Amino acid sequence: MKIQSVDLTISAVRRSQYPTDDKPEYLLIGRSNVGKSSFINTLVNRKNYARTSGRPGKTQTINFYNINDEFYLVDAPGYGYASVSKTKRKNFGLMIEDYIVNRQNLKQVFLLIDFRHRPTNDDLLMYNYLKYYKIPVTIVATKADKVGTTLRPRQQKNLIEELELAQGDEFIMFSNLNKVGKEEILKKIESTVA
Repeated sequence: MKIQSVDLTISAVRRSQYPTDDKPEYLLIGRSNVGKSSFINTLVNRKNYARTSGRPGKTQTINFYNINDEFYLVDAPGYGYASVSKTKRKNFGLMIEDYIVNRQNLKQVFLLIDFRHRPTNDDLLMYNYLKYYKIPVTIVATKADKVGTTLRPRQQKNLIEELELAQGDEFIMFSNLNKVGKEEILKKIESTVA
Protein backbone atom coordinates (compact mmCIF):
# COMPACT_ATOMS: atom_id res chain seq x y z
CA MET A 1 0.00 0.00 0.00
CA LYS A 2 1.30 3.42 -0.95
CA ILE A 3 0.14 6.42 1.06
CA GLN A 4 -0.61 9.18 -1.43
CA SER A 5 -2.75 11.56 0.59
CA VAL A 6 -3.49 12.34 4.21
CA ASP A 7 -5.93 14.84 5.64
CA LEU A 8 -6.86 15.56 9.25
CA THR A 9 -10.59 15.58 8.62
CA ILE A 10 -12.00 16.18 12.09
CA SER A 11 -10.99 16.41 15.73
CA ALA A 12 -14.04 15.10 17.56
CA VAL A 13 -15.15 15.08 21.18
CA ARG A 14 -18.57 13.47 20.63
CA ARG A 15 -20.21 10.91 18.36
CA SER A 16 -22.18 13.52 16.40
CA GLN A 17 -18.87 14.92 15.09
CA TYR A 18 -17.53 11.63 13.68
CA PRO A 19 -17.23 11.28 9.88
CA THR A 20 -20.37 9.93 8.23
CA ASP A 21 -18.87 8.52 5.02
CA ASP A 22 -18.60 4.90 6.29
CA LYS A 23 -14.91 4.43 5.53
CA PRO A 24 -13.11 1.72 7.55
CA GLU A 25 -11.40 3.01 10.68
CA TYR A 26 -8.22 1.88 12.47
CA LEU A 27 -7.90 3.08 16.06
CA LEU A 28 -4.50 3.95 17.53
CA ILE A 29 -4.45 3.78 21.28
CA GLY A 30 -1.79 3.69 23.97
CA ARG A 31 -0.47 5.47 27.00
CA SER A 32 0.63 9.09 26.74
CA ASN A 33 4.12 9.47 25.25
CA VAL A 34 4.16 5.97 23.69
CA GLY A 35 4.76 7.48 20.24
CA LYS A 36 1.36 7.62 18.51
CA SER A 37 2.14 10.84 16.62
CA SER A 38 5.50 9.46 15.46
CA PHE A 39 3.71 6.25 14.43
CA ILE A 40 1.26 8.24 12.28
CA ASN A 41 4.05 10.37 10.76
CA THR A 42 6.03 7.24 9.85
CA LEU A 43 3.03 5.52 8.23
CA VAL A 44 2.09 8.57 6.13
CA ASN A 45 5.69 9.54 5.25
CA ARG A 46 5.39 13.03 6.71
CA LYS A 47 7.83 14.33 9.27
CA ASN A 48 5.60 16.52 11.41
CA TYR A 49 2.07 15.93 10.15
CA ALA A 50 0.76 14.64 13.48
CA ARG A 51 2.35 16.96 15.99
CA THR A 52 4.62 15.26 18.48
CA SER A 53 4.99 16.75 21.92
CA GLY A 54 7.44 16.42 24.76
CA ARG A 55 4.47 17.00 27.02
CA PRO A 56 2.33 13.88 27.55
CA GLY A 57 -1.46 14.25 27.44
CA LYS A 58 -1.46 16.71 24.52
CA THR A 59 -4.03 14.85 22.36
CA GLN A 60 -7.42 15.62 23.89
CA THR A 61 -9.72 14.79 20.99
CA ILE A 62 -10.34 11.80 18.73
CA ASN A 63 -8.54 12.76 15.51
CA PHE A 64 -9.64 11.25 12.20
CA TYR A 65 -6.90 11.17 9.55
CA ASN A 66 -8.32 10.42 6.09
CA ILE A 67 -5.76 8.28 4.25
CA ASN A 68 -5.92 8.00 0.43
CA ASP A 69 -9.64 8.81 0.76
CA GLU A 70 -10.00 5.07 1.56
CA PHE A 71 -9.82 4.75 5.36
CA TYR A 72 -9.20 6.64 8.59
CA LEU A 73 -6.40 6.36 11.10
CA VAL A 74 -8.09 7.36 14.33
CA ASP A 75 -5.84 8.81 17.04
CA ALA A 76 -7.31 8.71 20.55
CA PRO A 77 -6.08 10.58 23.65
CA GLY A 78 -3.33 8.72 25.48
CA TYR A 79 -4.14 7.11 28.80
CA GLY A 80 -2.31 6.87 32.11
CA TYR A 81 -0.97 10.41 32.38
CA ALA A 82 -1.28 11.64 35.96
CA SER A 83 -1.08 15.42 35.45
CA VAL A 84 -4.33 15.52 33.46
CA SER A 85 -7.17 16.29 35.88
CA LYS A 86 -9.38 13.43 37.12
CA THR A 87 -12.39 14.98 35.40
CA LYS A 88 -10.55 15.17 32.06
CA ARG A 89 -9.28 11.60 32.43
CA LYS A 90 -12.82 10.43 33.11
CA ASN A 91 -14.12 12.34 30.07
CA PHE A 92 -11.36 10.86 27.86
CA GLY A 93 -12.27 7.40 29.14
CA LEU A 94 -15.97 7.85 28.38
CA MET A 95 -15.23 9.32 24.93
CA ILE A 96 -12.93 6.41 23.99
CA GLU A 97 -15.30 3.81 25.47
CA ASP A 98 -18.21 5.21 23.47
CA TYR A 99 -16.13 5.09 20.29
CA ILE A 100 -14.89 1.52 20.85
CA VAL A 101 -18.25 0.06 21.86
CA ASN A 102 -20.49 1.83 19.36
CA ARG A 103 -18.44 2.58 16.23
CA GLN A 104 -19.49 0.23 13.43
CA ASN A 105 -16.66 1.43 11.13
CA LEU A 106 -13.95 0.23 13.54
CA LYS A 107 -12.02 -2.58 11.83
CA GLN A 108 -8.91 -2.94 13.95
CA VAL A 109 -7.16 -1.49 16.98
CA PHE A 110 -3.43 -0.86 17.03
CA LEU A 111 -2.51 -0.90 20.72
CA LEU A 112 0.85 0.85 21.06
CA ILE A 113 3.10 -0.31 23.90
CA ASP A 114 6.66 0.85 24.64
CA PHE A 115 8.87 -2.11 23.73
CA ARG A 116 11.49 -1.15 26.31
CA HIS A 117 9.22 -1.76 29.29
CA ARG A 118 6.73 -4.22 30.73
CA PRO A 119 3.10 -3.46 29.86
CA THR A 120 1.61 -1.03 32.37
CA ASN A 121 -1.57 -1.88 34.29
CA ASP A 122 -3.35 0.53 31.93
CA ASP A 123 -2.00 -1.39 28.91
CA LEU A 124 -3.26 -4.68 30.36
CA LEU A 125 -6.65 -3.18 31.22
CA MET A 126 -7.01 -1.74 27.71
CA TYR A 127 -6.06 -5.01 26.02
CA ASN A 128 -8.50 -7.00 28.18
CA TYR A 129 -11.21 -4.40 27.54
CA LEU A 130 -10.76 -4.76 23.77
CA LYS A 131 -10.82 -8.55 24.06
CA TYR A 132 -14.04 -8.38 26.09
CA TYR A 133 -15.67 -6.60 23.13
CA LYS A 134 -14.06 -9.05 20.65
CA ILE A 135 -12.25 -6.29 18.75
CA PRO A 136 -9.25 -7.40 16.65
CA VAL A 137 -6.03 -6.02 18.13
CA THR A 138 -2.49 -5.70 16.84
CA ILE A 139 0.08 -4.94 19.51
CA VAL A 140 2.56 -2.40 18.16
CA ALA A 141 5.76 -2.40 20.22
CA THR A 142 7.12 1.12 19.67
CA LYS A 143 10.71 2.30 20.12
CA ALA A 144 12.04 -1.14 19.12
CA ASP A 145 15.29 0.44 17.93
CA LYS A 146 16.08 1.31 21.56
CA VAL A 147 16.31 -2.39 22.52
CA GLY A 148 19.45 -4.30 21.49
CA THR A 149 18.99 -6.89 18.72
CA THR A 150 19.98 -9.81 20.95
CA LEU A 151 17.51 -8.76 23.69
CA ARG A 152 14.50 -8.35 21.37
CA PRO A 153 13.31 -11.99 21.20
CA ARG A 154 13.22 -12.29 25.00
CA GLN A 155 11.51 -8.92 25.40
CA GLN A 156 8.91 -9.87 22.76
CA LYS A 157 8.25 -13.20 24.51
CA ASN A 158 7.84 -11.46 27.88
CA LEU A 159 5.39 -8.90 26.49
CA ILE A 160 3.29 -11.55 24.71
CA GLU A 161 3.15 -13.65 27.89
CA GLU A 162 2.24 -10.72 30.15
CA LEU A 163 -0.50 -9.58 27.80
CA GLU A 164 -1.72 -13.18 27.36
CA LEU A 165 -2.01 -12.38 23.66
CA ALA A 166 -5.14 -13.97 22.25
CA GLN A 167 -5.01 -16.24 19.22
CA GLY A 168 -5.48 -14.18 16.07
CA ASP A 169 -4.02 -11.00 17.57
CA GLU A 170 -0.64 -9.96 16.19
CA PHE A 171 2.52 -8.49 17.67
CA ILE A 172 4.60 -6.12 15.52
CA MET A 173 7.86 -4.46 16.54
CA PHE A 174 7.93 -0.87 15.31
CA SER A 175 10.48 1.91 15.02
CA ASN A 176 9.91 5.32 13.53
CA LEU A 177 13.70 5.70 13.32
CA ASN A 178 14.47 2.77 11.00
CA LYS A 179 10.89 2.07 9.81
CA VAL A 180 10.83 -1.49 11.20
CA GLY A 181 7.23 -2.75 11.18
CA LYS A 182 5.88 -0.05 8.85
CA GLU A 183 5.24 -2.38 5.90
CA GLU A 184 3.63 -5.00 8.18
CA ILE A 185 1.20 -2.39 9.53
CA LEU A 186 0.32 -1.16 6.04
CA LYS A 187 -0.22 -4.75 4.82
CA LYS A 188 -2.45 -5.41 7.81
CA ILE A 189 -4.58 -2.37 6.94
CA GLU A 190 -4.62 -3.24 3.24
CA SER A 191 -5.86 -6.78 3.97
CA THR A 192 -8.90 -5.49 5.89
CA VAL A 193 -9.69 -2.17 4.20
CA ALA A 194 -11.96 -3.57 1.46
